[in-house]
Amino acid sequence: MTMAVDKILVVGKHPEAQQMVRPFAGQVYAADEIETLASLVSAVEPDVIVYDASVSSAAIAESTRSLQRENLCCPAIVIRHPEDKEDEPPLRQLGVLDIVFGYCDTQRMGVIIERLSSAPTDSDDRFFIEDCPPAVSIVGKSQAMQRTIRMIRLVAQSACNPILIVGETGTGKELAAQAVHWVRHGGERKFVAVNCAALTATLLESELFGHVKGAFTGADRDKTGLLELAGEGTIFLDEISEMQPELQAKLLRVLQEKTFRKVGGSEEIECRATIIASSNRNLLKEVEEGKFRRDLYYRLSICPIALAPLRCESRRDDILLLAEFFIRNSNICPEKKGRIKGLTKLACETLLRHNWPGNVRELRNVIERAILLEASDRIGTSTLILNPEQTDSTHTTESWAGTMKDFSLEKAEKELVKKAMEEAGWQKTRAASLLGITRATLYAKLKQYNIHEPAQEQEIAQPV
Repeated sequence: MTMAVDKILVVGKHPEAQQMVRPFAGQVYAADEIETLASLVSAVEPDVIVYDASVSSAAIAESTRSLQRENLCCPAIVIRHPEDKEDEPPLRQLGVLDIVFGYCDTQRMGVIIERLSSAPTDSDDRFFIEDCPPAVSIVGKSQAMQRTIRMIRLVAQSACNPILIVGETGTGKELAAQAVHWVRHGGERKFVAVNCAALTATLLESELFGHVKGAFTGADRDKTGLLELAGEGTIFLDEISEMQPELQAKLLRVLQEKTFRKVGGSEEIECRATIIASSNRNLLKEVEEGKFRRDLYYRLSICPIALAPLRCESRRDDILLLAEFFIRNSNICPEKKGRIKGLTKLACETLLRHNWPGNVRELRNVIERAILLEASDRIGTSTLILNPEQTDSTHTTESWAGTMKDFSLEKAEKELVKKAMEEAGWQKTRAASLLGITRATLYAKLKQYNIHEPAQEQEIAQPV
């Protein structure tokens, strides 16, 4: 494999790592001591950092945070011995580019670096705010998202505990919680999530606090609760508004006393975790209606992080950016990976007009559905189904699949061109825009497939 990047910085004491990456870089730099990494990155400006097997996961986490504080973020590859597979999850959580197991797997190292070199250099700048934690993919650069990221950093870098995140369904509350966790703890400590709406009050209490053997029927052994399991990391209580009042009272005690007891137990256990709660409901309104404890609300609402909905004017700039990100990163159709280049102009306009009651989650579903159905290299309005349960036969998944299943590629292309012309009212410029092709290409397709406007077909059929 030929040289893939210009500069690689190798961190660690193993010369094998330097030898491993040498074929793939114009220049290889070495840092024996991780303490000097920030100054070297600033001076060298490497394309990628490679940590050899002598550098611990904890040291990598610390150096990542250090580089981030200095605004010196750089893609990282980690080398591990084949027997060190348990290191992979925490390293992935840190947001490393990839992991190579063993110094002999030169081919894999080359593939990773080659992939890095072929990736768009502006990908991070394009989709993410500069201050967005690199391990969490919170896409968006709108004014609303800038405010959210600033608040995430402000709260995470303080001693604020508990933390409340509010926002409508699908706005990305769990991603925001992960961002808070990453800024506060890095990848060194656990992030534990529990959906309060998914469990009954009894089960949720046992999940949170744990129980001792014999506490209730079926409790045949002691169980460690999630509050204890999280340790000094983070526990995320999703949709806390669904928690039953009696359990709300017990949670309030945990927040005030920083201790809890297992169900059926008498021992006080210290709660050291950061507690993050989220709600898609207006908690103050829930308080006024008697559905949520007032004292718990004010205990949680120290400095809430609010996520704006996509329909909000200050957030709408993110719609097309999110759509492009989902197109680039979707794995719903592996065979189409990289083949669909984007959206037609009319498709973009359609996305911007929609109200997005389901927010980012709904947008992702719309794009993935379009990728499944789209046969061209750009998503058009024909496959952009905003209401999947609608009965219009021209837009349902079943009718589209039924129309396309017996087509050869040539017949499918002919049908797409014809549909685009019909939708555009036989205006060639608009149809070309729908298809994402030039007018000249459209003219060639119309001639190739002998496609004419119906009135023109009548005239052509008559002898002259």
